[in-house]
Amino acid sequence: MALQLNKDTVYRAAKARDKEYFINDGGGLYLVVGKNGTKIWKFIFSFEGKRKKLSFGVYPDTTLENARRKADDARNSLANGIDPSEIRKQARAEITQAAEDQSRVNAGLPIINSFEYIARQWMDSASHTVRDVTNQKKIRRFELYVFPEIGQKPIGEVKSPDIFAVVRPLIIKKQLETAHRVRADISAAFAYAIAHGYTDYDPAQAVGAQIPAQKVKHNAAVTEPKQVGQLLRDISNYQGTFVVQCALRLSPYLFQRPGEIRQMEWKDIDFSAKEWRYFVTKTETQHIVPLSRQAIEILEAIQPLTGSAHYVFPSSRGDGRPMSDGTIRTALKTLGYHRDEMSAHGFRTTASTLLNEQGWSPDAIERQLCHMPKDQVRAAYNRAQYLEERRRMMQSWADYLDGLKAGAQIIPFQRQA
Repeated sequence: MALQLNKDTVYRAAKARDKEYFINDGGGLYLVVGKNGTKIWKFIFSFEGKRKKLSFGVYPDTTLENARRKADDARNSLANGIDPSEIRKQARAEITQAAEDQSRVNAGLPIINSFEYIARQWMDSASHTVRDVTNQKKIRRFELYVFPEIGQKPIGEVKSPDIFAVVRPLIIKKQLETAHRVRADISAAFAYAIAHGYTDYDPAQAVGAQIPAQKVKHNAAVTEPKQVGQLLRDISNYQGTFVVQCALRLSPYLFQRPGEIRQMEWKDIDFSAKEWRYFVTKTETQHIVPLSRQAIEILEAIQPLTGSAHYVFPSSRGDGRPMSDGTIRTALKTLGYHRDEMSAHGFRTTASTLLNEQGWSPDAIERQLCHMPKDQVRAAYNRAQYLEERRRMMQSWADYLDGLKAGAQIIPFQRQA
């Protein structure tokens, strides 16, 4: 096959004619001279029995040297059984895709078919199956730990070492629970991707065994009656702000979750019915807490101070938010109770342990702790079924705590029928 048949002067001197004509440079490369004098490099070839053409640019902007180099590349492709026109299409598609990707990045959007793009699709598709607060926590974990590392990678290119690199800093910091959650979330995103044809395997599976097991830590709690009595006397001597004093004093009487107590709202308190009714987001159910005489006294004491506000225990910053989640924990620490001895959540363990010892119905105790059955019909039935027993139990519990606080020798008793 003859190549490079002409010198550049031949192409430079070519003039327009009545009709378009071709000047052969050999090996399939031609300069096509148009009737208006335009000169375009063309590569003419056959592939799988079909005659095709490729344009290599306008002469002289595309020089003879460049045109011959492009022709060499095309011939090499043909020798390897590859259609050079498909290579051209792929290259153009990649350029277009790169421009689109950059445009999405500039707009703060994930690249199409990247891990972040697929993961957000999965979270959107599953958002109706979990509480909004749970979904927001999941999104936050991805944005904090995952997307900065592998978010822009095409999902098919994410490998197990990439995922291990995401969780490794958490392992080093001993944040093992978070590491396990992040890996599980990534694996769930890959399950969605596999089902929808974006990839064919889950590289997060192999990472699970590389994360050390998280040791279960139970919330520390005082359960020995004499120690409970001392704790109550210490609480009564707490010298913090009056709002924190009241929240701390109320916690053992009610033994609800610390977050629920600090976010208690005045609209949910019914003094005439002696009840606190509110929606528990953790179990997604309406909950009733019968208020003992002692609990009512604490709430009436703080009402003149915060009764016009939204929350019973507002933040000291005056920003309309509730008391911070670490306030009770800090108060206990101030009293000398460290987290491995007594926690804000520990009041629940204290009540559960001692009420069970006293013979109260385990079902009534569990309902008061708001450990609700998943069956919502059964949950509503049980909530009503044990309410009267819980009223008696809550008043008896408050009286029992007062006895411990006074230093009386309290012997666990069987409840009265």
